[in-house]
Amino acid sequence: MNQNEYLQSNEFFDFNKKRVKQKAFEIVKDLSSKKEMLIALFYWVRDNIKYNMMSYVPEIKANFKASVTLRRKYGFCLSKSVLLSTFARAIGLPARIHAVDIINHKISPKVIDLMETNVFHYHAYSEVYIGGKWIKLAPVFDKNTAVKGGFLPLVEFDGENDALFSSTDLEGKPFVEYVKDRGTHETVPIEDIRRLFSKKYKKLSDIPFPPRPMRNDAMSYK
Repeated sequence: MNQNEYLQSNEFFDFNKKRVKQKAFEIVKDLSSKKEMLIALFYWVRDNIKYNMMSYVPEIKANFKASVTLRRKYGFCLSKSVLLSTFARAIGLPARIHAVDIINHKISPKVIDLMETNVFHYHAYSEVYIGGKWIKLAPVFDKNTAVKGGFLPLVEFDGENDALFSSTDLEGKPFVEYVKDRGTHETVPIEDIRRLFSKKYKKLSDIPFPPRPMRNDAMSYK
């Protein structure tokens, strides 16, 4: 398999920016194995980049760039996954994103009304090639958001196995359901996302991009 395309910097996976590459190496500086490094990168992105659903605005390209997410310190599912995959590429691990549609059974009716559907289109997670296989990683909900929103169990990563949302919560009730696979991508399929969002999220597209991250409790998950 030719993995060269999954090691390149580009408009969105922009580890050619000095601070992105520096941060990646800063996070892994005391570690010796790629497995340990990937674990460290996963947890850094999961908990140091706050989750903000309302920043998923495809009309603004900057929202999807790793360098911008790193600077803002907040992002959404796809932008956080882009950052993780960008960090992985920076340290020499082939990485990409995998887009899917999901249903989060724990979101509130307010959020469903805002989206006019219960389906999150173009949710995304990272895929990193290590140990002879592609591993799926969803560094989405930071610990604070997960606790406040009731999005537990947290996604945990052992360095060897997929780290995706659980289908059930801690009480055994439905949590996340994966409903459509939109494939793997070496960069962000921005035009496809724009077209789909314009059809599926008409009300949401009328909301201006917030100048700062919304508080977790303002996102009305509960």
